[in-house]
Amino acid sequence: MNGLDNGIFPRGEKMPPELSPNFIGKAYLHMLVPGGNAWNCPIGNVTFEPGCRNNWHRHPGGQILLVTSGRGWYQEEGKMARELHPGDVVTIPADVKHWHGAARDTEMSHISIETNCQAGPAQWLEPVDEAFYQALK
Repeated sequence: MNGLDNGIFPRGEKMPPELSPNFIGKAYLHMLVPGGNAWNCPIGNVTFEPGCRNNWHRHPGGQILLVTSGRGWYQEEGKMARELHPGDVVTIPADVKHWHGAARDTEMSHISIETNCQAGPAQWLEPVDEAFYQALK
């Protein structure tokens, strides 16, 4: 499973043990720009297998998602879930509670850019309601 994901960036390895409890299903991570660098802006290629999504969470400094392949979902607390396709850009303001992941029937990959990461690490919260997720088309 280390092959090319979308023909541009490697799929990477299974989500590291410190992050995997925050995902339902299998996800993979390939860091393009590691954290703790001079740019202060970690960038990773994240691939979600069909049905995989992350828990609700917040980024104190915000996040940008660039969808590169597949189909998936993004939702902010209190808003409708938004279907994602290659080429979609999601800008997530600081401290906005949200989740994202693949659709039930297809993988999805996105580039994750943590912005203003000096504000602190992501705060991981509860899983997405299973019945709600399964009802998404």
